[in-house]
Amino acid sequence: MQLPVSRRSALGGLFGGLALSLTLTAGGALWPLNAAHAQFRVEISGVGATQIPIAIGKFRDEARSPQPVSAIIKADLERSGLFKSLDASADRLDEVGRPPLSDWRSKGADALLAGSVTPLADGRFDIRYHLWDVLKAQDMGGLSLVVPAGDLRQAAHRIADEVYEKLTGDKGVFATRIAYVSKVGRQHTLVIADSDGEGTQAALTSAQPIISPAWSPDGRQLAYVSFEGGKAVVVVQDVSSGRRRVVAGFKGTNSAPAWSPDGRQLVVTLSRDGGSQLYVINVDGEGLRRLTQSAAIDTEATWSPDGGTVFFVSDRGGGPQIYRVPASGGSATRVTFSGSYNISPAISPDGRYMAYIGQVDGGAYRVHLMDLSGGSVKVLTDTRDDESPSFAPNSKQIIYASRAQGRDVLMTTSLDGRIKAKLTTPQADVREPVWGPQLNPSRR
Repeated sequence: MQLPVSRRSALGGLFGGLALSLTLTAGGALWPLNAAHAQFRVEISGVGATQIPIAIGKFRDEARSPQPVSAIIKADLERSGLFKSLDASADRLDEVGRPPLSDWRSKGADALLAGSVTPLADGRFDIRYHLWDVLKAQDMGGLSLVVPAGDLRQAAHRIADEVYEKLTGDKGVFATRIAYVSKVGRQHTLVIADSDGEGTQAALTSAQPIISPAWSPDGRQLAYVSFEGGKAVVVVQDVSSGRRRVVAGFKGTNSAPAWSPDGRQLVVTLSRDGGSQLYVINVDGEGLRRLTQSAAIDTEATWSPDGGTVFFVSDRGGGPQIYRVPASGGSATRVTFSGSYNISPAISPDGRYMAYIGQVDGGAYRVHLMDLSGGSVKVLTDTRDDESPSFAPNSKQIIYASRAQGRDVLMTTSLDGRIKAKLTTPQADVREPVWGPQLNPSRR
């Protein structure tokens, strides 16, 4: 099975490995990355079929805050491609008084957002906002948050989520997190960041490759493949404490972990019995059960949201295609038929779609989207080296890795392919992104 260049080199262990062991001890908690190393540049292209014009005022007393709260909210909404912001920074607006909505309607606004950021005596900040529907002249409510200075960006993302949901009817994902692998020289780092690429923290740094990160459903753990001991093993790491343990370190290679929706099991690819096959294993490393029985390479598994089905890649038909098998075991059925090369399936959290990487005429690898109910497929990207698609928890966007101007970058796209954002960092190549789940704010 041939893979795109970076995936092919990273997963080379699937086709052979050394019988070495790796012992992991308790690690430290996350630590912030150097700002110059971590800073993302975001470029947005395209817009939605319709955009909501929203006027966003600079929050009162925002200059006394270490974070530009209103600017973060504005950037979040614009990045979705569904909003067009109107500058209201010159107006003295806050969440207390009712603004002249008729004036804003004449300026072309459909909605208006205003608020305040008040420093408190104990060092925390009281953030408040209010949202108005300008067209209907209706008060849409607001929110008050009291947070330490370090959580100001997250509070701004939460406000953007609320505004997004109130105006579109869909849940926002600005307060969620992503994980990805960064490479600078020979150093590989597993990075956790806010959805806009800011607030980066290093979960693991290694001179050896780190691949296939996967979030647990509760967002408290990451599974990934580490080569620190000279071979591929599957590791699970607690995000808050940094403690990690080897879940699959069998003879041969251990790769491609994917969490079950209940967070109790992983499906992994093991070569312990010869060829690379799928196995289900408990998160504590017990209860190993073989899932597929073939003479082919079966890998890159992912679960359906209801936990009843596992999708995976196999070359059992001669070339790599996507199949599915009952999670309890049984016969596999083929899912992809368009094109001769399809890998890296990801299922949307609402269960409606499958994103994957397919090779198109001319040898380009691009993000495809399949409607699982009808089987229709469309190509979402026009780049050549796309990898590792992962859905946002609201099923409205996909993050993936690609190449631009000779660099590995992260991209997001809407499901219709209209809206794309490129996240690049000048110091590092970034790849293997995975979007984290929607969390209760108290769990972050």
